[in-house]
Formats: sequence, structure tokens, C-alpha cells
Amino acid sequence: MPNDKQLARFGFRFERGGTHSSRTMMLDELTALLSYVDRSEAEKADYLHAIEADNCLGKRSGKTRRLTYRHLAELYSLDTNHLLFRTLLYFWQRDEEGRPMLALLATYARDSIFRTSASLILKAPEGSIITRDSVEERIDSLEPGRFSKATLKSTAQNINSSWTKSGHLTGRNKKTRSRAIPTPSSAAYALLLGYLTGARGQGLFSTEYTKLLDCSKEQVIELAEQASRRGWITYKRVGSVIEVLFPSHINQQEQEWLREQG
Repeated sequence: MPNDKQLARFGFRFERGGTHSSRTMMLDELTALLSYVDRSEAEKADYLHAIEADNCLGKRSGKTRRLTYRHLAELYSLDTNHLLFRTLLYFWQRDEEGRPMLALLATYARDSIFRTSASLILKAPEGSIITRDSVEERIDSLEPGRFSKATLKSTAQNINSSWTKSGHLTGRNKKTRSRAIPTPSSAAYALLLGYLTGARGQGLFSTEYTKLLDCSKEQVIELAEQASRRGWITYKRVGSVIEVLFPSHINQQEQEWLREQG
């Protein structure tokens, strides 16, 4: 399996902590930013300029604008040199319905605090109640005493809010486990993220990323077939042998990195 340093070249992030200690996955801000800077060739500096100089997100002060940019860059990279963001942008532009799940997948790949909550949410039966206390306990159990009670509370609230945006939870104050709805784009993105971490063939359909899609393996396969028909990925199946490739997304340098990973 590739190590953290190798995966960071594609845009994965493993720094201790995470944006959810102070913010949610910022879906509304990301949507507004990508609508304002609607160019696939835009550079990271263009996103910074849009937020700080143009104030496309309507923030009151320069300090708030800079902080918003920092958080969005932490969550999504905002750098097309990173395959993770480049492909997020590709699917984002082609599937509006899939955007919440796409944002969740990218957030999961880049926010370590948010990642800690996934097993708690995904294993919860549909219709069960997810309390803020249970999320606080999950965070605190990994590094007991690291966070103050106030930070644990706000972090848990932010995490629950992100899972609500993606459709895994419903409710404003009382959070109930619901079934999220994946789309062909989010399935393709989840498969790509799994591919970058070393999964191949049938194994691509049982990674931590496809589990976030909140559906059966058979459903993921159906969505992959749809994505392939749209030309977003290459999906081939002969009997039980499955091959999924991403020729339109992985450049030559990234192919070399993948070969280095083994």
C-alpha cells in the first residue's frame, strides 16, 4: 500500500487535526466559489483572488476572507496540480446532483478528524439516532484529553452537519441516520480515490471510499457502468473479472507515481 507521502502527491492530506475542528465541509462556500471561478484551467491563485479581492463569498472582513480561503484549501486543495481536486472539479461540472457526495469524498480524503467519524456513522442502522455525544466520544477516544469540552462539542456539531449535507443524516437538532444517494459521478470519484490508494479489480468496490457511497457493491457496479457509458471512466467486466481505468484523468507523471507505488 502507498504511504502518506506518496498519496499526498495526488492531493490526499494526513496532517494531525482537521478543518472540522472549526468548520463544516463548507459545501455552500465551495459551490459559490466554483460557480464564480467556472474554469477548469483556473489556478490556485485564481481562487484566492476570487475570495480575497473579489469577495465572491460575501465575507465582511479581509481576515475572514483569508480564513475562509485557508479552510477551503485545507478541505479541497483548490490546486489542479492535485489529481484529487482536478477530478473533483471534472465531476462537479458534470453532475450537480452528485456534488454533496463529491464534496464529502474529498473532505474524507483530506480531513483526519472527519475520517474518525466515518465508521460510527456508516455502521449505524438506518433510522437510528446519532447524538452529538457519541461523536464527541469517538473523537476523544482516539486521543483522550487532546481537545477541550468546548472544542469537542463544536467539532462534533460540524461533523454531524457535514454528514447531513451529504445525506447520511437528516434533522436539524436531532440527527437521524438516513440513506445517502450516490450518483455515477460520485461512484466514479470514489473508485478513483480507491485506485490511487492501491485497490484494483473487484477490490475497488469495497474500499473505504466506496463505503461512503452508502449503497451495495452491486449498486456501485451499476453506477460505474453508467459513468463508463458517459465516458467518464473505463469499466470492463468479463465474468467475475473487473477492470476500472481512468485514462482521461491520470496524467503521465501520475502514472509514473502509481508505478512507483507498485
